[in-house]
Amino acid sequence: MSRRVTSRKLSRRTVLAGTAAGAAAALARFPAPAIAQAAPFKLGLLTVKTGPLAQGGIQMEQGVLTYLKEKNYTLGGRKVDFISADTGGNPAGAKTKAQELVERDKVDVILGPLAAFELYAINEYVQQQKIPTLSLAAADNLTQRTPNPFLLRASATSSQAMHPMGHYAATELKLKRVVCIVEDFAFGYEQMGGFQAAFQKDGGCVTKKLWPPIVTPDYTPYIAQISDCDGVCQGFAGSNPLRFMKQYAAAGLKYPVVTGETGGDDALLKSFGDEALGLVSCCPYTLDNPIDANQRFVDEIMKNYSVIPGFYAAGLYVNCQVVDAGLKAAGGDAGDKTKFMAALKSVSLTDTPRGPIKFDHLNNVVGTFYVRRIVKEGAQYGLKLWNKTIKTYENVSQFWVWPEQEYLAHPVYSRDYPPVGKC
Repeated sequence: MSRRVTSRKLSRRTVLAGTAAGAAAALARFPAPAIAQAAPFKLGLLTVKTGPLAQGGIQMEQGVLTYLKEKNYTLGGRKVDFISADTGGNPAGAKTKAQELVERDKVDVILGPLAAFELYAINEYVQQQKIPTLSLAAADNLTQRTPNPFLLRASATSSQAMHPMGHYAATELKLKRVVCIVEDFAFGYEQMGGFQAAFQKDGGCVTKKLWPPIVTPDYTPYIAQISDCDGVCQGFAGSNPLRFMKQYAAAGLKYPVVTGETGGDDALLKSFGDEALGLVSCCPYTLDNPIDANQRFVDEIMKNYSVIPGFYAAGLYVNCQVVDAGLKAAGGDAGDKTKFMAALKSVSLTDTPRGPIKFDHLNNVVGTFYVRRIVKEGAQYGLKLWNKTIKTYENVSQFWVWPEQEYLAHPVYSRDYPPVGKC
């Protein structure tokens, strides 16, 4: 189902406009373009509220609503009509809901979706419809070899956080042989491809890659295959990291575990136990960032929802900041989609919860990424565990340290690329 959240305050002007005299007065006072711009700006969200990805999907909506409440449901000088749609976390649902947002609800912008396979499913449609889409989903190739001119990504590609994680694992954790495990879908393939490429560039070796289905109640058969290594890289998303880490600890394995932007998400800290201590993650957002923009964001999320925000909430909050800035740059006019998209691409921000961001020429974010370790010391917000930042990588692009053309000459990361070789 779609959820519509509309903010329209009843004012003296609204009442007057309901009468013939009021309408005539309004027409005399305002020229026609101003009346056109008085129409609500329609903001649509594709998210997930059911299944294993729902934890992140619910936070996505909370991130949007928190920003809209801060701005009194106004972006770029225009009142906002917000429509939230639950895709069910599958490609067919994402396509159907995208069509509803565009053709029935007439949205000006789509935020989301959550999953890479959902973004791949709607990519051709939003490009045909010329609908500016600010995605959380990390489908790498849509800002690489087959870029979509109406897609803008302010979060990260699937592999973008895993590149510095692979570098850190090899150069600072001194891991040599790692087993990778992640859900059997596009986000998982691209995460592990990025980790493997960066890890092996710095002297490490991936000995095995395991692919449990996205709905896997028991990881024990996969955990039993983890051996002959000195570390594990997991890339689970939604609530799946909780189950994996508990089952991993229950199996008695002691290899250190590293992960990307979802496997150690800050929003999971309240549910993790001691089994997560020492988990090292890399993420474009971190709860412990002391900057004022992040402190304001965290305080507002907690005030509105009494929850600890993580990457999903922060990512959508930042997307709203980009829309707000882009709409202001366009003078509040989103009618010409090509011009509006150009305004969005030109946005550069310094005051987001994740720190400064800008976009490359293929519409993907360049920003700071944080390596964190889960510890007990210094925990705040009533938490027992805490992601403590231990290293910061600035100005990280989707190409990591490789020259762009060299990077793009290789196939997109997949289930089979890079291949697992002999170590």
